[in-house]
Formats: sequence, C-alpha cells, structure tokens
Amino acid sequence: MATNSKEKQREYDAKRAGRTRNFTTIVYPESAPENWLEILQQLFVPALVSPLHDKDVNPTGEQKKAHYHVVLMFDVVKTIEQVKKVVAEFGGVGCEKVNSLRGVARYLCHLDNPDKHQYNESEIKQFCGVDYRGLTELASDIDESAEELLDYCEVNQITSFAKIRRIVRSSKPEWAQALRTRSIYISMTLKSMEWEITHGIDRSELQK
Repeated sequence: MATNSKEKQREYDAKRAGRTRNFTTIVYPESAPENWLEILQQLFVPALVSPLHDKDVNPTGEQKKAHYHVVLMFDVVKTIEQVKKVVAEFGGVGCEKVNSLRGVARYLCHLDNPDKHQYNESEIKQFCGVDYRGLTELASDIDESAEELLDYCEVNQITSFAKIRRIVRSSKPEWAQALRTRSIYISMTLKSMEWEITHGIDRSELQK
C-alpha cells in the first residue's frame, strides 16, 4: 500500500511538474484584435496590462516595436500549452512562466530599471480584482510612504488618524498601503505630535 501511495505521489508530481499559476505574454497593437482588451476582460482571468511600451530601445539604440506586457494570474496551476490557447484568444505573442510575480509586475513600468524609460503606474490596467500597488510595493517603499504621510501631517498640523484616513481615501491613494500596514507607528507618531502641539513644544528645537 505504501509503495502504491508513493507511486501515486510520483505520478501526481510528474503531472504537476512544469505547471504554475502565473504567465506573461506580449501584445502588439498592430496585430492584435482591436477589442483585445475586451476579450481579455471577458476571460475573467486576473490580469495586469502594462502601459503601451512605445519608448523602449534595443541595445543598439533602435526603437522597439510598440507593445504591451500582459501578466495572467490563474487561480489554479496551468501548463504552458493550456495558457497559450488562452493567450491566442486576445492576440498575445509568446508565453512564458513567471518566476517572480512581484518582479514582473514591477517591470511593467520599469520600476527597477532606471536606465529604461519609466512608464506611468496610473496607466496600468487591472482585471478581476488584481491590486497592482499591493503586488509591487516593497517594504522600503511602504516605509517611505509612511514618512511622507507623517511629514504631510506635520506640515498641515494634522493629528487625527481619522482625518488622514479620509485624506488618503479621497486624494492620496498612494499612502493607503502605508496607512494599513504601518498604522500603529503612524498612530503613535500622531499622538506624540498632538502632545507636542498641546504643550507648545517648539519642534524646530527638537530637530537640532
């Protein structure tokens, strides 16, 4: 029985080998269907679409053909052959497995490639509930956002956590992740600021 169990496990592992959940492809506007984004949306697969990469250049300096990068994130593992059929539906060219979802998501705007053109994150298209910012933000990015938020509060004399939450929701969504994950640090700092304001502490003296 044990032998049979081991054999079944090996068979299962062999079938699963080579499968993964995340894949990437490229779409060239000139050859894809005009409504390729609608087709992609109707597939109901969690996905990210980059801004149009129309300023990329080859190592020789020649401009690359304009294209989009598409990241597909399936709920279950797929073989590359299965995904190629999905990619063909919206005109994708090529299909590769994704080793690092965060890495490829950040590449959509060249966030880690300062030598390449930096594309606007606001132009990222997100399908089926994918949170681009949640995928791409590093711990250091979140820490920096928390400090920016607190600097804003200090300049504007804001010590209410509820008030800064409303501001983040209405006009500063880039601070949302920091507000959620660094809430204790932010809350304690706001309370400290309130105490200093109440007691007339000269903050310029504290910064010396």
